[in-house]
Amino acid sequence: MEEKTRYSDAELEEFKAIILSKLAKAQAEYEELREAIANSGNDVMDTAPTFKVLEEGATTLNKEEAGRLAQRQMKFIQHLQAALVRIENKTYGICRETGKLIPKERLRAVPHATLSIEAKSK
Repeated sequence: MEEKTRYSDAELEEFKAIILSKLAKAQAEYEELREAIANSGNDVMDTAPTFKVLEEGATTLNKEEAGRLAQRQMKFIQHLQAALVRIENKTYGICRETGKLIPKERLRAVPHATLSIEAKSK
């Protein structure tokens, strides 16, 4: 039996549905993080000066963490969008190192994967 060189259109549609679902969720989470960064949080006008300094420091740390998470989420979104382009080009699921098909199980778990486990281990 000849080894498959690409996934069928039906298989690509299955992966596309998985990616679109993850993309919608990731975009919603990204928007939540952006709102957390933009939102100044609780007002500290009525607290004692000592607590005001502590709360402002905590707020800054929370915003920095939300910023890092938002950056990471945006990178994930970009990877998912790139995977959709590969589906349209019918190159999705092909390992960029070995040229072989990435197993379906891996793509279901990590739909934006571009390397097979064997290539990633090297």
